[in-house]
Amino acid sequence: MSETEDKKNAAAEAQDNVTPIKSELETAHDEAAKWKNEFLYLKAEFENFKRNTIKERSELLKFGAERVARDLLDVVDNFERALQVKLTSETMQTFKVGIEMTAKELKEALTKHGIQEVPSEGLVFNPAHHEAISSEPTTSVPAGHVARVFKKPYKLHDKIIRMGQVVVAAPPANGQA
Repeated sequence: MSETEDKKNAAAEAQDNVTPIKSELETAHDEAAKWKNEFLYLKAEFENFKRNTIKERSELLKFGAERVARDLLDVVDNFERALQVKLTSETMQTFKVGIEMTAKELKEALTKHGIQEVPSEGLVFNPAHHEAISSEPTTSVPAGHVARVFKKPYKLHDKIIRMGQVVVAAPPANGQA
């Protein structure tokens, strides 16, 4: 074989090797383009999801209290009707019963939405639920227990949303009973 034929054969072999590599390169390029398009689509979907989630959260914060407000407005209506009643000695008992019923309705509305009173009087003072505003010597409850409640503590589900203001029992001084 001549040198020219060797070069032609080498060139042909090189060409034969280049064709599959070119084909693989085109396949890889097409696959990369497919993955890029898929990525861009998912990125756009995620941006839409984020935008919608922010909008939903904003609306929840803005209108989340709507159900509670609707229930409380019924109670407000009852209080306003009670305030329109002309009090006389004959209507006093009916007025009192109406106010008690309205107070019960208010407590039920709060309970319906997860707001509950935390029992305190006579129980052990709990700094997670109570704020001690004073102490007084007494024998009606053991020392360190709540003797009187000025403001009741309330919780929303499991979280204390208002600390109770209480008077804590202290041991009586000698000679006191």
